[in-house]
Amino acid sequence: MSPPGNSKYKESGTARLLGAGTSGILELFTFHPVDTVAKRLMSNTERIHAPGQTTAQSLSKLNQVIFRDAAAKATISKYLSLFPGLGYAAGYKVAQRMYKFGGQPVARDFLEHHYGQSFTRAFGDRNGKAMLHATAGSLIGIGEVALLPLDVLKIKRQTNPEAFRGRGLVRIVCDEGMGLYRGAGWTMLRNAPGSFALFGGSAFVKEYVFGLENYNNATFVQNFFASIGGAVASLTVSAPMDVIKTRIQARSFDSPESGMTILRRMVQQEGFSSFFKGLTPKILVVGPKLVFGFTLAQWFIPTFDRMLKGNDRS
Repeated sequence: MSPPGNSKYKESGTARLLGAGTSGILELFTFHPVDTVAKRLMSNTERIHAPGQTTAQSLSKLNQVIFRDAAAKATISKYLSLFPGLGYAAGYKVAQRMYKFGGQPVARDFLEHHYGQSFTRAFGDRNGKAMLHATAGSLIGIGEVALLPLDVLKIKRQTNPEAFRGRGLVRIVCDEGMGLYRGAGWTMLRNAPGSFALFGGSAFVKEYVFGLENYNNATFVQNFFASIGGAVASLTVSAPMDVIKTRIQARSFDSPESGMTILRRMVQQEGFSSFFKGLTPKILVVGPKLVFGFTLAQWFIPTFDRMLKGNDRS
């Protein structure tokens, strides 16, 4: 998932981190509204298209779910209402980008060094390589739970801003403590298969569709399609756990609810389709989001490297 490498010239680790972080911030400002829409749809527990409702009534309900208090306001006010929790989202997005896409190659190298032959014997040469990429991604995804408090605060600001009234960040952290890790188990259950599908799906496309031996030699178009394949697979596989995780985190601090309670109520009251709420807007944004972030990362990383080294090398 890192930008293509070059055997004769390799950017510094600092430049990679700065490039990935900067592209993450710009990606955040561009796509945060869509993320807010997806989170609000996932945390909504009522049917938008109830039996007997007219199309106008359903659209009115959808408008209320998405824009909350700004539902009756002007278009610009509606748009601005989709930016709650931007500060927390920035912290989470930058840290998550650096950890996930910088950490997966490290985990992959470790597995390849210590268990590469085992993967080859178990799955074959080509399958083993793709499985190794997927497994490294899964391990990194599980460890991503360390960033959960930032994700929790971001989601609560997007879906339940009342929980913040009269309390600043320091007060919330002191009051809630380990409560900010509520839903950690469900997060790991979402991240493990989700990251496995993300990195594995991307590796599968590069290996079997494009026949690449060195994945870093992929062209822009090949990276585009490989990333889309991996991301769509990841979002679809992790959707049920993501809905449960979002609802756990969207609850008020003073009225937490267990994942099993939420799961049972979803099945009883909303049906199994509720496990895939918010999936469509997330999938629709995957393509441009990945192209946007990946293109900027490729440009920012060498640019920062030249700035840090004071070298005009092109």
